[in-house]
Amino acid sequence: MTAPATRAVLDALEDAGGPDCARFVGGCVRNALIGRPIADIDIATKLTPDAVTRALEAGGVRAVPTGVEHGTVTAVFDHQPIEVTTLRRDVETDGRHAVVAFTTDWREDAERRDFTLNSLYAGRDGAIFDPTGHGVADARAGRIVFVGDPEQRLAEDHLRSLRFFRFLAWYGRGAPDAAAVAAISRRKDQVANLAAERVWGELRKLLAAADPRPAMRLMAQTGVLAVVLPRARDLARFEALVEIDADPLLRLAALLPDDGAEGRRLAERLRLSNAERDRLMAALAPTPELSPACTPKQVRAAIYRLGPDAFRDRFRLEWAAARPQAPGCAEMLEDAERWTPPALPVNGDDVLAAGAAKGPEVGEALRALEAWWIEGDFQAGRDAALAKLKELLR
Repeated sequence: MTAPATRAVLDALEDAGGPDCARFVGGCVRNALIGRPIADIDIATKLTPDAVTRALEAGGVRAVPTGVEHGTVTAVFDHQPIEVTTLRRDVETDGRHAVVAFTTDWREDAERRDFTLNSLYAGRDGAIFDPTGHGVADARAGRIVFVGDPEQRLAEDHLRSLRFFRFLAWYGRGAPDAAAVAAISRRKDQVANLAAERVWGELRKLLAAADPRPAMRLMAQTGVLAVVLPRARDLARFEALVEIDADPLLRLAALLPDDGAEGRRLAERLRLSNAERDRLMAALAPTPELSPACTPKQVRAAIYRLGPDAFRDRFRLEWAAARPQAPGCAEMLEDAERWTPPALPVNGDDVLAAGAAKGPEVGEALRALEAWWIEGDFQAGRDAALAKLKELLR
């Protein structure tokens, strides 16, 4: 509220529209109210997008038209972005897109939002405006409640089913709202119509919560999980992994069968990045086999073959699957982290120098030598490896 960027934006808007034309809105108000960290600043205003743009530029603030058709202009001051959105009401919705009309009525704007705890506004003096009458109490109590009729909110935007579980994971306490759960269960199939990027965006945020297990259980009970992840396996491994690792992609992997091809299919369906796809496939590959019962020698061989990152993911998944009958896994993983895989002490030139013919024979000799070197726990140096190479070629 007192940061230079925030003050510059509000000053510019109020110079154009008066002292009550702009208020903080949504997550920044909610999190300030309950003492959570604030990541993004959003401001709602009575000014139209064109008026917002003119006001910001007159006040020395850069205006970026990031979503003017829906009323949003991003104000940038001293490299800090702040979204400024005109008050709106829905004119037409189809579950994926909305046509909006601008308004100057704060209550109309609140009535089109998803949950009561997100329908809070605050003036620059900190005075809170709660149009639904329940937002402050619900935020403090950890109640995730739709604004108005849950069926209507879900019909307007099918993504709100997933947002319900995400907010439940991050902010929910106590029993979930029965009306919301019933409506989501009835409308679960609509989630299949959502754009893949939006589904993964919500799912990733849900999985990043400190403890997403209760929300994920409810997601399974309502049938939404089966729509989003049709091949999701039993939740036991996922629940165990939550206690081991906080990475959302690895938590996603814990829900799936150990099948790299399944990881690829899901990555393509949800349109994960190439890096996310490759990591998911490597984490779910069934070979080489790993278990908490592996010897240190087997662990080193697996790290060499998989690479440190893929090994780390695979081992954590196996650790989660074996719990609670897996003592010593944390120590084993710590030991593995300290080991740096060495390089094979010979190369293709050495194979040719030893008498191999150019072509497939070089690769075959290197693979055979590498298998021998790994089986010897990487102890053989260059001289021993060259001697073994000559033996193999003979």
